[in-house]
Amino acid sequence: MYIVEIPFNSKTGKTYRSVLLRESYREGPKVRNRTIANLSKCTPQEITAIKLALKHKEDIAFLFPDTVELVQLQKGSSVGAVWAVYQTAERLGIQKALGNQLEGKLALWQVIARVIEQGSRLSAVRLAKTHAVCDILGINCGFDEDDLYDNLKWLSGHQKEIEGKLFGNRHGKDKPELFFYDVTSSYLEGEHNQLAAYGYNRDKKKGKMQIVIGLLCDEQGEPVSVEVFSGNTQDPSTVSCQIHKITESFGCRHVIFVGDRGMVKSKQMQALTNAELYYITAITKPQIETLIKSGVFRLDMFSESVHEVLHASHRYILRRNAQRAEELKATRRSKRKCIEELIIEQNIYLQSHKGAKLSNALEKISGKIEQLKVQSWLMLKSEGRLLQLEEDENALQNESRLDGCYVIKTDVPQSIAHKQIIHDRYKDLSVVESAFRTCKTEHLEMRPVYVQTEESTRGHALVVMLAYLIVRELSHKWTSFDMTVQEGLSQLSMLCAMEMRVNDSITCLKIPKPCEQSLKLLESLGVTLPSALPHKGVNVVTKKQLNQKRKKP
Repeated sequence: MYIVEIPFNSKTGKTYRSVLLRESYREGPKVRNRTIANLSKCTPQEITAIKLALKHKEDIAFLFPDTVELVQLQKGSSVGAVWAVYQTAERLGIQKALGNQLEGKLALWQVIARVIEQGSRLSAVRLAKTHAVCDILGINCGFDEDDLYDNLKWLSGHQKEIEGKLFGNRHGKDKPELFFYDVTSSYLEGEHNQLAAYGYNRDKKKGKMQIVIGLLCDEQGEPVSVEVFSGNTQDPSTVSCQIHKITESFGCRHVIFVGDRGMVKSKQMQALTNAELYYITAITKPQIETLIKSGVFRLDMFSESVHEVLHASHRYILRRNAQRAEELKATRRSKRKCIEELIIEQNIYLQSHKGAKLSNALEKISGKIEQLKVQSWLMLKSEGRLLQLEEDENALQNESRLDGCYVIKTDVPQSIAHKQIIHDRYKDLSVVESAFRTCKTEHLEMRPVYVQTEESTRGHALVVMLAYLIVRELSHKWTSFDMTVQEGLSQLSMLCAMEMRVNDSITCLKIPKPCEQSLKLLESLGVTLPSALPHKGVNVVTKKQLNQKRKKP
């Protein structure tokens, strides 16, 4: 930048001057100039000062030899990860749905903390001490873990409103016509949660109490609602409240509801029909057997291509998955090999130990056969003290005749959806299963559940769902990078602000230029870092340090 003075004469003959602040820039091979400001009204002393400042802009100490030493830069809190997640939450409408009040900002921090580093409310407070949370979110008062536990109750009380705003922000007046729904369970380490109960444990954790979680997703696989039930709640009994959400809370009509075979049964089908909703589900293997015996299905109808059968005002979509059939065949071979190895081991033992009881060996192998559930086609025989395994070929053929076969049931009219579309929409139910895997076992880890009250448990589940929306978005944007979402966030966490101090008082947080890798991560999200942030000076502490001085509201 430079200052240029342009003299010109008026009609009266008087000479004037125009003082302009300009900068040079290159446009291809040409160098061009543009005016930044008109300084004509400045006094000669002010113009001289500006010229001097421009002349020594690379050496500010020349201008302020006595005061420049008072300005110091010191490494401050991490800003990269929080800013990226915050901007993503704003773009997804999460920040707007939670609101700009203190409770909404604390809730947003719980969501961001869940994305960056999973843990309890206590760990979220500790995390806030190392990240510029208050400066970025605009939180003007300190908080501890008790404030965050109370915030979970606030989230539970406002869940319907928050989910409604998110749904409206995403879909507007274009209501989705397809919803996916599934449930899972999450085991608990303790026994004091108000929703804890013993039930069908999908995590295979015997002796553990659990909670049941239902997740409702739209046609794009985007979660729109989450609900927590008592641990002994049966899957079908959770459907009615989802029907109410779809029709009443979200105001959708003529919707197709997709649920698995254990979810949508006769009672739920009738409830969906009464609500003027269509359904897509599947039937069980015994139900398939019954329809084969009654002549509705034939085995030759099951093939790689889908086949449709109309029966009793229902549409049945039949298909055989050859890959799944081969997997089941390989599993049976593996089970037989396991039993054969055990028989060889027991035969060697019986031959080398003449006093060993044959009955003990028979009991051990028979128990293994029952454990692997192959007793219908594998039998144990003994000749003297020699044990042998026999296979019933007819029984095995009957056992495996429906391998890879499945049947989808729906009441969607043919005029609305072709059989292939019905099949594909049911297979899309895997998007909910993927969401559960992410929320339970991968990045977000809903477990362990560090809360006990019903309200806090529901608030915790909502935090995890909102965090999943962000992780899902980050995953899509960072697909081309050779790193996981967690690795990307760890990379951004290394970007820290510089505290600008004057007389030991922090005036602002100066944000340095990120490294090349961090810059690419931010650019892929469409996120631009500010050059500086105002410093709130808020002291976030845990209860253990509550006796220390902190800023109050």
